[in-house]
Amino acid sequence: MSFEYIQKLPTPDEIREEFPLTKELAKLKKERDQEIADVFTGKSNKFLVIVGPCSADNEDAVCDYVSRLGKVNEKVKDKLILIPRIYTNKPRTTGEGYKGITSQPDPEGKTDFHAGLIAMRHMQIKAIEESGLTAADEMLYPENWGYVADILSYVAIGARSVEDQEHRMTASGFDVPAGMKNPTSGTFSVMLNSVYAAQQSHSFVYRGYEVTTNGNPLAHCVLRGSSNKHGQSLPNYHYEDLSLLLKLYEQREIVNPAAIIDANHNNSNKQYKEQIRIVKEVLHSRNLNSDIKGLVKGVMIESYIEEGNQKIGDGIYGKSITDPCLGWNDTERLILEIAELA
Repeated sequence: MSFEYIQKLPTPDEIREEFPLTKELAKLKKERDQEIADVFTGKSNKFLVIVGPCSADNEDAVCDYVSRLGKVNEKVKDKLILIPRIYTNKPRTTGEGYKGITSQPDPEGKTDFHAGLIAMRHMQIKAIEESGLTAADEMLYPENWGYVADILSYVAIGARSVEDQEHRMTASGFDVPAGMKNPTSGTFSVMLNSVYAAQQSHSFVYRGYEVTTNGNPLAHCVLRGSSNKHGQSLPNYHYEDLSLLLKLYEQREIVNPAAIIDANHNNSNKQYKEQIRIVKEVLHSRNLNSDIKGLVKGVMIESYIEEGNQKIGDGIYGKSITDPCLGWNDTERLILEIAELA
């Protein structure tokens, strides 16, 4: 056999029972979920800022970062909703490299999914306790949803997953917003088809059960730029891109049309400092056109305590071991500027 079975993992129910969310935190999440949902349905004019490390690799540093974010949130909560990025699974273009704390709790150690599930859940709950903010994560493995369904307030479906049927159908069962990123090709129709699919009800096989979902009316687009056939980055955050997306939305039977702009990845060509300029341009476009302002509900920013990135093993506290990120000082300044401009 080509499969070697290493260990049987606990079920989502077992992990959630062992590491439960308190009643107080569950109430906080319910309130946060409603506040965020109101942005997508148009009941709220607040602007979303989904911000944090490229990968959540270290509990102490991540919780330190998120606690800082919680303090800034108190200054901007009348205009913004801050959602920490606590990304615990990382897609890898070639299949090589650090894949996130859920599979590798020690970046310098071996794969251990059992220990990783515990480390992931412990970190997520601690972050909520210390900051009062519920987080976003990327749904790289659809079968993992049950492990985090009670702690996440936002889920991203990545550029390499957005065309996958299982991701689309699983997202249709989320009770929180699902951001469907444009594929690496940049094709808007693929992204919009994914949004439409996620908004519909589906019957399928999930974790050994036949299941039915109701559809997710909060599924929406995330623009993250694309790559051409030569591997060069092509941005899609400009005014013309937003106008085109608005027109394409109008041609489809999609409720709650919305877009989040990812300021990094192919939009910035992974030049992390460019995120500052990109976010300000997006805000300028919103202020030029009321329809675009209604469409663009927020931005995604990759940020950590220390700017840039490092190799695994360098040991610099609060510095990304995957893609380079904005540092904390630039991040705090940018969030305050967003509150003024949004």
